[in-house]
Amino acid sequence: MRKIPAALAVLGLVTVGLAGCSMPGSSSDCSRPAVSDADVMDLIDVTGDTDEQPEVDVYTPLRAHDLAYEDVVVGDGTPITAQNQLMVVDVALFSGTTGEPLVATAYDGDLSSVTSPAQWTTNFPGFEDALQCATDGSRIAVALSPDDMADGVAKGFGLADDDTAVAIIDVRKVYLPAADGANQFNSGFGLPSVVRAPDGRPGLIIPDGAPPTDVVVQTLKKGTGEKVTGDQPVRVHYTGVVWGENEAFDSTWDGEPASVTLDGVVPGFAQALEGQTVGSQVLVVVPPDQGYGDEAQGAIPADSTLVFVIDILGLDVAPEE
Repeated sequence: MRKIPAALAVLGLVTVGLAGCSMPGSSSDCSRPAVSDADVMDLIDVTGDTDEQPEVDVYTPLRAHDLAYEDVVVGDGTPITAQNQLMVVDVALFSGTTGEPLVATAYDGDLSSVTSPAQWTTNFPGFEDALQCATDGSRIAVALSPDDMADGVAKGFGLADDDTAVAIIDVRKVYLPAADGANQFNSGFGLPSVVRAPDGRPGLIIPDGAPPTDVVVQTLKKGTGEKVTGDQPVRVHYTGVVWGENEAFDSTWDGEPASVTLDGVVPGFAQALEGQTVGSQVLVVVPPDQGYGDEAQGAIPADSTLVFVIDILGLDVAPEE
């Protein structure tokens, strides 16, 4: 759909929305033990700078019957609370049988390789528990039992089906799962209102009556993060509704957040983003002349007024050359 921010494709009363996908716990009550199983994790020693590939000594042969993890370094940034929450991580994998390294990500400082827990748990289901409530800046040592790896993964790394693997996860960057800014007072009779599920997913209530003829932007939550200037792509969750319709024509909340640029979306959407801060939630009403005008776009009829709720989750970093 041209000029509409679409859900990011990666490896791997009218009320709209209000369903979500989250890990156990939430950003408001997120806690985890520093060590889940000391008897196992005492057999793994991790050293080295967190910006570099770790050095790992394993008391071999290590046999873990269940997942175990330890926070070697605890970061003080955003916690990971949702399976589709975006993050940047480096991971190094070692054999529990020999202690030898098996494979590792680049460890080159590149923050443009964005993934999510859901992508990693496809091959390593144990990462769901290991990453739950882990914070930006953390280094986590993980003992993966055979059940914590998907079928065929161990063999692909030269491990036997009953071997344990040791993973070191360095959490470089964590995007917000939803806007977390302070609630703002807005007045405006006849404008849409927003309700939210516990995980932050918004629902729109569109009033009866004619829509505004000019762009209307309301900041519903004011974040304290970086400002959107247009110099970097912006990661957002959004829901879009045609004024007077019952269903969203597009939403990222059933997948992963989208990366958008101010020149890659309709003018009204760009106007709503520019100057806002990470952590903010914005409501914008986009009249036809700032949207698609008199041309139909897929499920959007010609001359439609659009309504978006946008959660600003972070700014992307351009890939290093």
